[in-house]
Amino acid sequence: MSVPTLPRATIQAMVRRGLEEDVGHGDVTSEACVPAAAMGAASLVARVPMVLCGLPVLREVFAQVDARVRVDELVQEGKLSAGGGEVLARLQGPLRSILTGERLALNFLQRMSGIATRTSEFVRLLGDRPTRLVDTRKTTPGIRAFERYAVRVGGGRNHRYNLTDGILIKDNHIAAAGGVKEAVTAALRNAHHLLQVEVEVETVAEAHEAIDAGARVIMLDNFSIEGLRAAVQELRKRPESIVIEASGNVSEHTLVPIADCGVDVISSGGLIHQAVWLDIALEFDRA
Repeated sequence: MSVPTLPRATIQAMVRRGLEEDVGHGDVTSEACVPAAAMGAASLVARVPMVLCGLPVLREVFAQVDARVRVDELVQEGKLSAGGGEVLARLQGPLRSILTGERLALNFLQRMSGIATRTSEFVRLLGDRPTRLVDTRKTTPGIRAFERYAVRVGGGRNHRYNLTDGILIKDNHIAAAGGVKEAVTAALRNAHHLLQVEVEVETVAEAHEAIDAGARVIMLDNFSIEGLRAAVQELRKRPESIVIEASGNVSEHTLVPIADCGVDVISSGGLIHQAVWLDIALEFDRA
């Protein structure tokens, strides 16, 4: 599988904001303690097994801090590290600059590798099933692009990126519009022809109402496994070509049973918001 890409401009902008937040007007500790001319080297090491993710961001952090810092990658993006102290990359250059960029670089790398690793485990559990695994908009404000890139590195897919990407009518939209039929009818009347209309439903009756009104993507939300299986079987009898998505209560234990109900898509916010930061350290060479 080829490694996904992130737009360079996106990486640059998000790293710039991170440095403005973390460094401010200067790293007073490093400037006070470390001679300006001091040069050295350090290693990024993985202390636990992981799918490595975030190397393009790592490179950009040090490019913006100090272009003299050289980054040599020893494990490729998206590859599995066994952990146990394996060296992921080597840094060489001004010690002050390496210290200044250390925390931000590790924050991004630990977060993104955690998401990629969790996603890859879900993908492994699905095996060769045709069900598509996607994330949601439950992301950390300001770094959504990095987190959703990490899902792709782990082998998953992305749901709509933001509110302009597609129409997803949820329970509160239905309540505000006055009902399922009313919400779908209004959406189809007001949206341009390229936008998909998806409806989140809590009952099979709501699903039928949504399809009758013209929706062609149905999200079955928080159904039990038995209820989900029965709903899919009933909806597949309809003549319309529809996409069925399952959401809610997705975990390592429920993922495969949900997929085996015959849904087309499983969406899981937990790919991102339940992923843990993984233990990656920066260790300086000792003279």
